[in-house]
Amino acid sequence: MSAWRLDDIPDQTGRTVLVTGTTVGGLGHHTALELARRGARVILSGRSEAKLDETEKEIRGEVPDALLDKLTVDLSDLGSVRAAGERATAFGPIDVLVNNAGVMGTAYSRTADGLELQLATNHFGPFLLTGLLMPQLLASGDARVVNVSSIFHRFAKAAPLGDPHVQEGRYSKWPVYGASKLANLLSTYELERRATAADLPLHAYAAHPGFAGTHLAANGQYGRSSGGIATILDAAIRAVSQSASAGAWPSLMAATADLPGGTFCGPSGLGEMAGAPQVVTSDKASRDPESQRRLWELSEQTTGISYP
Repeated sequence: MSAWRLDDIPDQTGRTVLVTGTTVGGLGHHTALELARRGARVILSGRSEAKLDETEKEIRGEVPDALLDKLTVDLSDLGSVRAAGERATAFGPIDVLVNNAGVMGTAYSRTADGLELQLATNHFGPFLLTGLLMPQLLASGDARVVNVSSIFHRFAKAAPLGDPHVQEGRYSKWPVYGASKLANLLSTYELERRATAADLPLHAYAAHPGFAGTHLAANGQYGRSSGGIATILDAAIRAVSQSASAGAWPSLMAATADLPGGTFCGPSGLGEMAGAPQVVTSDKASRDPESQRRLWELSEQTTGISYP
C-alpha cells in the first residue's frame, strides 16, 4: 500500500478508544489527540490523576469539544490493573484498545507481584488489562487491540519464557527491555490466532514508533525527564529523533487503517527509524508459533486470567 498519512484516518465519531500511557508529549498523548480530533470518545489512561488532567487540558486546548474520559491505572501493579478493569465497565463497549504505556531501560527492581519491572509494565500488565476489557471489546462488534512494540524487539536475547518471578543470571536492562517488546509481538500474533480460531469480532495489531523523541529513555534511566543529566539526555534524543507526534503515526495507522489482523506497522525510513508509517515485518523470533503459545500460557498463569 502507499505511504499512510494522518489524512487517511477516517471519521471516528461513535467509536470509543482507550489509550494507555497518555502523558503529555508522549506517543499516547498524540495518539489520543488525533483520534479525539476526528470525533472518537477517548479514554485517557495513566498512572496518576494529575497527569491525566494535564493531558486532558492539552487536548482540549486543540480540540475544545473533545469527548474524553479518564482511567487511572498502574500497569506494573496487577492489583491496580484489576481495580481499573472493574471501573472500566462503566465505559460500555470499547472499539479500540491501544496498549501504549511502557517503561524503558530501568534499573533492576521487582514489583509488588514479584515481577521484573519492565516485563510487568510492558507485557504482563497490558496482557491482564486486555483480558479484563475483552467483554467490552467484543461487545463493540468489531474490536481492535493495538500493542505498541519497538525496534528493540530485535535485540532480545530470547523470548521471556522462564519463571517471571526468578532472575536468572545477571540482569541486563536493555536485553530485558527488548524481551518485553518481543513479548508484545508474540502476544499480538497469538491473540490474533486465538480470536480468529474462535471466530470473534476482534483483531490484534502491533506498531512501533521508530526512534521517537519522547521522555521514555530519560525516565527509565533517571526516573525523571528533566533536571541535570536527565535534561541533557532528553535533549540529545530529541535532537536526533523524529517527533513524538510522528512516532504516534504507526499506532494510529494500526488503530484505524483497513488492514488484516496481525499486521505490524512502523516507519518507512532507513532502518525503520523515522518516516511515514507502512506495514513492516518483525523478526523471526516473534513469529515462532511455539513461543507465542508458551508465552500466552505463562502470561495466563502469571496474571490469573484466561481469554479470549
